[in-house]
Amino acid sequence: MSATASPVANSSGSVTNQAIQVLQGPYITNTYGGGIQCQGPTRNFTPYVTGSVSASKPFQGYYDDPVYDVGDNFGAFDDDGNNIGDGIIDNPGDILFTKRTRTGQKDNYSLGVGFSMTWSTPLDKNLQDLCKEAASSNIAMMQQLTANKRLDFEIARLKNCGELKLRGIQFHPKSPYYSVCADVVVNNPPGHKHPHYHKIPPIPSSSSETPTAIPVQPHSSDADLLGVPLSIR
Repeated sequence: MSATASPVANSSGSVTNQAIQVLQGPYITNTYGGGIQCQGPTRNFTPYVTGSVSASKPFQGYYDDPVYDVGDNFGAFDDDGNNIGDGIIDNPGDILFTKRTRTGQKDNYSLGVGFSMTWSTPLDKNLQDLCKEAASSNIAMMQQLTANKRLDFEIARLKNCGELKLRGIQFHPKSPYYSVCADVVVNNPPGHKHPHYHKIPPIPSSSSETPTAIPVQPHSSDADLLGVPLSIR
């Protein structure tokens, strides 16, 4: 007689907490100089991939479940003197045999793919408009200051190059700095007007004088004009 008592109480559990954290940074800040800073809307796009694997190591698909000897056949006697059980297991801890039991163990996999996106916009649009207007005005002012500096530079270059040219001083044409004053033209130097004209006085003539004829130079087209007789031999 054998009895198998195999109370099995398996309890397993797995809890996985996964969270996606979206870090919202400060607004994008644009600086235009003069202490002008404007913040614009911010869009945060955060892709994520999550996964988990759970498994028991070492993997064991089956295990040998022992069957213990719980027989109680000795320890007391009946009225006829035969051995009977006394309520105490005769061979405690002895294993009669083992039986293969399926564990049901398996690996668990999980995969999550997605993205999170947030859109942050300032609530006060009037402040944004004022900041943009101030930025535009500041940019226009800086452009005007740059133009003024350029004009001052060109006028100073014109003045210095003109004075040097009046004094006969200039760079050599092969000098790399010759182009600095190449486009400077000096007009109306001292004692000179530009453009200017010279009048040619007419030839004085009187009624008593006969204009002198301009002699005509002989040319070689007429042999008689040479002034010497010709002879043919």
